[in-house]
Amino acid sequence: MTAALQADRPDSVTPGVADTETFEQAVPRTLVHRSAISEVLLTGIRHSGGARYRIGAQWPRSHSYYGVIARRWHDPMVFAESIRQAGLLLAHQALHIRMGSHFLTESLSFGITESGARLSRGPANVVLDVVLSHVERRRNVVSAFTYQVTAYREGERIGSGSTTARCVSPAVYSRLRGHRASSVPSGYLPVALAPQAVGRSVDADVVLGAATWDGARILRADPDHPVLFDHPVDHIPGMVVMEAARQAALVTLGLPAGLLLGCHAEFRSYIEFDPPCLVSVPPPQPGAAPHLTRPVEFVQAGSVAATCTVTVHDGSGA
Repeated sequence: MTAALQADRPDSVTPGVADTETFEQAVPRTLVHRSAISEVLLTGIRHSGGARYRIGAQWPRSHSYYGVIARRWHDPMVFAESIRQAGLLLAHQALHIRMGSHFLTESLSFGITESGARLSRGPANVVLDVVLSHVERRRNVVSAFTYQVTAYREGERIGSGSTTARCVSPAVYSRLRGHRASSVPSGYLPVALAPQAVGRSVDADVVLGAATWDGARILRADPDHPVLFDHPVDHIPGMVVMEAARQAALVTLGLPAGLLLGCHAEFRSYIEFDPPCLVSVPPPQPGAAPHLTRPVEFVQAGSVAATCTVTVHDGSGA
């Protein structure tokens, strides 16, 4: 095991500071449940003592999906993905959860400053200081955990986030999912919302349908998308749900180049490939700017499957 992956020796560390070695290479893709090496954002983990860990993340200047916003910001969704990957890395390296286990995310939230998302000439090296809490065990096996993340860039605190997740063995997951454990997408995709309305350039990157029902749009997820569906799954991934919430907020606010500053997502049930899932956002109140917060609701088969609260900066004053 490389020094960058050692999770069992405490280090004397300064908050928000990581050694250069932390950013030398990506962690093994299997530890963050990615198929493509190019989708791995994390670069190392060290034990800071007690329930504290330091994780390195590198945000590229360009990304095939989470690209540059308005030519001056990293897409903050890379922060959300960094938080998601940090939980998986901690699960395997710190909590010793077996590979092949299934993780059920109950909530994921993040907030980032505008300056923290700024684009620079090179990739952004970000330090994630992580604290594990509420670790639950059944028969000495971890079944649930929560973690809080504080992010630093060049020693400056730029944001924070948290996640609560449960984990189950393959056998338990199979029982939980029943016949849905072998679900595959139908292959049918609704006509996409105009990409320009949500800051995209091609239909394939749009996760909302063009048609509306009482103001709601159909969640549209292309199973062949190389980033959103990096590997086969039996339901709509949480990151797709958060992206749909972001796009729904942007089109409702009329801010295709708006900067996502935060999102709090709660996942109440799996969002299945069918029946259709409706995504709705109430219209904004007049005069609210420059930080605009909108609730987003995901309804499938008559029940609320997920909710997100999205905060967007309109770009003024930048």
